[in-house]
Amino acid sequence: MKAKKPYNCGIGPAFEVIGGKWKAVILWELHVQPRRFGELKRLLPGISEKMLIQQLRELETDGLVNREAFHEVPPRVEYSETKLGATLNAALGPLADWGDRYAKRVEAARKKADG
Repeated sequence: MKAKKPYNCGIGPAFEVIGGKWKAVILWELHVQPRRFGELKRLLPGISEKMLIQQLRELETDGLVNREAFHEVPPRVEYSETKLGATLNAALGPLADWGDRYAKRVEAARKKADG
């Protein structure tokens, strides 16, 4: 068990849960609707199967993602956000908006510099 780190504010624990390249993006994709593994893989170009499995397991352990296995042939598994995951997605919305504005600003500055 990891020792708890002291935090100055809530950003520390939030980033600990969604830190890294993929977790926030995975959670964002699950906000729209429940998704199967293959669908998530297609929606996230560049993520390896191993990394997607690992990130989904960690999100599930943290209570942000629900994994539902359907006992069918062939087996089917769907991932969805939990109520806690939905609250985090709501908090990520303004951050995503900021990121869009920032990316546009950087692109405009780059175009201006290239002249």
